[in-house]
Amino acid sequence: MSGINSIEGLTFRDHNELSRKHETNSNEISLKENFEKKLNDLNNLQIEADKGTQQLITGEAENIHEVLLKTEEAILSLELAVKVRNKMVEAYQEIMKVQI
Repeated sequence: MSGINSIEGLTFRDHNELSRKHETNSNEISLKENFEKKLNDLNNLQIEADKGTQQLITGEAENIHEVLLKTEEAILSLELAVKVRNKMVEAYQEIMKVQI
């Protein structure tokens, strides 16, 4: 009984206080923010690859190897993003199967 009596004076922190504390910590990045940033990076890679391809078609590109590297980087990044998305959907589906 003494263990139970010792925690009687404790109170739970206000949810808003915890939220504000979390928001003020600039070192932490949420999953959503991180995912959005990576998708924007992926989009920029796709745009750069498209620009390089257009320059290659019009004869403006000086180095075909750089264009091919940008295109391959964009392709690999897209494939990785699709795999990450599939794993996230799979994890979500597993969580939804859990019975409470």
